[in-house]
Amino acid sequence: MDFSRRDTLGLALGAAALTVLPFRVSASSDAAIEEFTGGAAVDEGGITLTAPEIAENGNTVPIEVSAPGAVSIMVLAAGNPTPGVATFNFGPLAASQAAATRIRLAGTQDVIALAKMADGSFVKASSTVKVTIGGCGG
Repeated sequence: MDFSRRDTLGLALGAAALTVLPFRVSASSDAAIEEFTGGAAVDEGGITLTAPEIAENGNTVPIEVSAPGAVSIMVLAAGNPTPGVATFNFGPLAASQAAATRIRLAGTQDVIALAKMADGSFVKASSTVKVTIGGCGG
């Protein structure tokens, strides 16, 4: 099979684009965090994220988040094509500031939970989930 200069250039540009793709995914989760926090500092602690260490199937990974005193909690899957998983908002009559759901993960990655507290501060927790069978097209 013969390659012309255009074919070679096209392959090189495609390969270069694929090497940048993982950085773009990371950048989109950073952008989601920036949008949620408005650029405010994020502290550790004050929020509990429960996720399995190993998930047999990425299509249905159970997670639980709890942040007493939170106004809202956002859950991100940093390695998914679209990192935003869910945002839970709590009103003044909420019995507890906790939620449980099942999420889809594209592969082994970090799950991040951010909470906006009633005083306007932000807290974060993360957990690495190892996926044996991919969920988002895997």
